Amino acid sequence: MALVKYNDNSISAVTSTALAEGSLVPIKTLTASGSASLSFVDGSNDVVLDSTYPIYRFEFINIHASTTTPSLKFNLSTDGGSNYNVTKTTTFFRAIHNEAGDVSGLSYDAGFDLAQSTSDQAIMQYVGNENDESASGSMTLFNPSSNTFVKHFLATTNKTGVTYNGTNFIGGYGNTQSPINAVRFQMDSGNIDSGTIKLYGIKDS
Repeated sequence: MALVKYNDNSISAVTSTALAEGSLVPIKTLTASGSASLSFVDGSNDVVLDSTYPIYRFEFINIHASTTTPSLKFNLSTDGGSNYNVTKTTTFFRAIHNEAGDVSGLSYDAGFDLAQSTSDQAIMQYVGNENDESASGSMTLFNPSSNTFVKHFLATTNKTGVTYNGTNFIGGYGNTQSPINAVRFQMDSGNIDSGTIKLYGIKDS
């Protein structure tokens, strides 16, 4: 393979500052304030969640709980948010490490996975409500508009407890051939006290 070299003239000739075709395109930002849930519904409030993009990504920024150690969960809808009850099969494992450095571990957590269940899926485990506690991360949803294949998703989230850090890894699929057109996030106990969830589309590369 030949090595391509660039000189000052060739670099200075680059005039485009456009984002690469595979980059993130901002769609919608929702900010919680004692919110029971945050929902992204295609066609509502400028939300796009259809065949416009093959991949969608949600970014979670400083999610803070209103009660002690609930879990942030999500569910999917095929009817524009009238029902959030798509059947899912998932896996959930986590890594932990405390501030003292004397407790750590990596484990599969069967209590947070689903097997052909319509229940909400946890993506942030034991989110804290102390003043300095929060959780952040991301979730990717693949080709939600397909009317042929199941709907795969992957999530990685990180949370701070009183004295330790925990990272969650979640994967699975919505077992439906119908297009997904809405996603809802909520705590399994109490409200989302504060925090931001951003939705992006990822262009074809």
